[in-house]
Amino acid sequence: METMLEAIRRLRTAGYQFDLAADVGGRLRCGGCGALVDAHEAIVEETVRFEGTSNPDDQAILSAVLTPCGHRGLFSAAYGLYVSRDAVDVLQALSRG
Repeated sequence: METMLEAIRRLRTAGYQFDLAADVGGRLRCGGCGALVDAHEAIVEETVRFEGTSNPDDQAILSAVLTPCGHRGLFSAAYGLYVSRDAVDVLQALSRG
């Protein structure tokens, strides 16, 4: 099974060079240009889920995303107690996009 670090390395090599951050209202902040984009307008090109075998707190998601501003980047979030409200909004918007 692929680790988070291995998935990030693989996706960086595939062209997802920027980090994307959750912002208020289901928006993403693009690490490539600083644009604030609606996550529902982004295209998720790959999703990798990580589930802790011994600890349910080790759950996370990594999405390889093409943003409306044209940059390819990675958005990651934890599951469960550690996820922020902004990340939940972004994940919901990405799943509808």
